[in-house]
Amino acid sequence: MPGIAAKLELSVDQLPNFTTVCTRKQDLKMRVWRVLLQLSVSLHELGNVQAIDATAFKRHQASRHYVLRVGYNFDDIKTTALVDCDTSVILDIHCSMKQPHDTHVGRQVLTRNLAQLNTITADKSYDWDALRHELRDAGIRPVIKHREFYSLDKAHNARHNENVYHRRSIVEAIFFALKHRFGETLRARTWFGQFRELVLKAAVRNIEQAVKL
Repeated sequence: MPGIAAKLELSVDQLPNFTTVCTRKQDLKMRVWRVLLQLSVSLHELGNVQAIDATAFKRHQASRHYVLRVGYNFDDIKTTALVDCDTSVILDIHCSMKQPHDTHVGRQVLTRNLAQLNTITADKSYDWDALRHELRDAGIRPVIKHREFYSLDKAHNARHNENVYHRRSIVEAIFFALKHRFGETLRARTWFGQFRELVLKAAVRNIEQAVKL
């Protein structure tokens, strides 16, 4: 893109081949990409309610030999996102080639972002008392629906603020926006490349939201 190259004070013939860029991108550790995502979050003033949910992104179809060699079990990448409901900023993202239970993924994502959370809302797939206790101990209010096995579970759900609980739908809107903006199919060949692709897309979206403001 000559216009971008000009802003970087480079000529097009000075730029590396795109295959070199792709290889270097995959060499960078995942923690480096997470730092980029965190920096994109710092561009925003976060609100008081955060939400977590999961969706699936399609993979670029790899060869059958590669699928067997790396042990792909599913055609989609399960993607869990933690977002801020006031700004629609993606705070964190978790990717898996397997199908881990939402409670365990949720705990992993939430506990590494405790400093940014105030009130967390999630649906019944994140119903786990150990997770609720951990959030409360950190001074965070969990608005997570209980699966209704007993009358007590129904009573707990009745006490939730429905306006706060239904703000979790913002995560679904953000997933839709990501897929509409960048496509719902990941193009990187390797699973770890696809994870980095998702984190990069989340960071770019956060930056775009800041530019619009």
